[in-house]
Amino acid sequence: MVASNYHRVRPRSLGISSLRMGAYFTVASVELGNTTTKCIICSTNLKTAEIFEIAKEVRMTRTVRAPEDGEKVFGKTLTGVFLTRDSVSELIEDILLSALTKAGLDMERDLHFVVRSTGVTAGFAEPHEVDAMVRALADGCIKAGVPPNRMTAALSPENLPPGLQEFTWLKRVYFDGAVASCLPPPTTTLVANEMEGELVTAGMKGAAKSTKADFRNPVMTLDFGTTLAGRITDDEFPYCNTIGSFVGLAGAIPDAIARGSGLVDQKEGTALELPLIGSESKVSDTVIDRIHKAISVEIVKGDCDRYGTVPVNVNAAHESSVTMIGVDVGSNGSKLSLLEEIGKQITDEYGPTHLKPVLDEVQVHLVQRILTLAEKQKLLLPHTALGVTGRAITTGNKPQILSNSLRLSDGRLWTSEHILLIVDDGLALGAAVAARCMNSMGTRHNPMGGRQGDRCIMAEREKMQRNRSDT
Repeated sequence: MVASNYHRVRPRSLGISSLRMGAYFTVASVELGNTTTKCIICSTNLKTAEIFEIAKEVRMTRTVRAPEDGEKVFGKTLTGVFLTRDSVSELIEDILLSALTKAGLDMERDLHFVVRSTGVTAGFAEPHEVDAMVRALADGCIKAGVPPNRMTAALSPENLPPGLQEFTWLKRVYFDGAVASCLPPPTTTLVANEMEGELVTAGMKGAAKSTKADFRNPVMTLDFGTTLAGRITDDEFPYCNTIGSFVGLAGAIPDAIARGSGLVDQKEGTALELPLIGSESKVSDTVIDRIHKAISVEIVKGDCDRYGTVPVNVNAAHESSVTMIGVDVGSNGSKLSLLEEIGKQITDEYGPTHLKPVLDEVQVHLVQRILTLAEKQKLLLPHTALGVTGRAITTGNKPQILSNSLRLSDGRLWTSEHILLIVDDGLALGAAVAARCMNSMGTRHNPMGGRQGDRCIMAEREKMQRNRSDT
């Protein structure tokens, strides 16, 4: 393995005194997930582009209050927890204020921006319906005291706090929708959790600033939350195009195995809640192969409007020349109960210490299957970098196993030719990057946009935007 091609990135901390004395841009990422709801506050050094984690507050989404009489249920988690606009906004208000208190931050003085995102899509019929959930997140932020202008892009330097105005390029360029030089698909929303894919891709580029890796286009990114998100980009300049998109189940797979084991709650339990016990790896290959065979990894096509429980628009993907790769167990998770049965078999026949190594092997093999399919579809370029994040791939021994086993179709180790970046809290880091992009706060000497080994895209952006205004 080429050691310099494997990078494991964990959050770095920063003291409040340093934050207030330096040139830092502080962003709260508010994430409503199927399993956990988080508020992660990050701050970026505007001179170096390095990102630091200031505070993190995490709740189980199932702790959201139940719908009250007269409230309209407008969504549900993968395990069937019902959500209303008010219940979501109350949860978000509380978790945001708790994170600020934990960090010792003053909202007016210290918090510059808030980015909202959600992976809760199971209750929606169309991808665009996720906007209603994002609006509920905005309600919660406003209830907590966040001014609305701290959730939208600034139009001029004067809209930013005085201490940040010297770091924006808004007098020369404007925000045109590209985040870390990646354009969204040209037509309507392809998958309901598309914003997660955008943020995770940006977060990988931001995380790489604490390493020696040049994690710029072309890239492939995977977020293994309860559901799968991510993108594949080309190497066009100055903005790359999204050529691949990921959808379906991710953490829901080990969650189902864990629920069947009897070691967590059998209805709402997750792999995150497995007890800290020893680990042994002597489970029969036949048992593990049953798990692999239950999981589908395929190109999403045809007339389906939902894949792996996530609403999709397959026609829009085709029109946008975007290949959609999906992961499912049965049809929209219909065979997750089979994985629960196998989880029970493992603990009954081998004992609970054998469960976590099985989860590690299953998830690493799933990444390999996704990568192999992307390569078969000719979506990977000779220098495509791979970044992964999410609870179902960064925990246990998965990162080290991935770095030592992930291979190209010709048998070469991935890291012998390509970058592998494994990141904790990639989505929150992406929120920090997206907020900077929305306010044109790039660092020209250490850019996140553009191609690996290439220059900053600022000059090309200016030229492109001038040409648009002239037409």
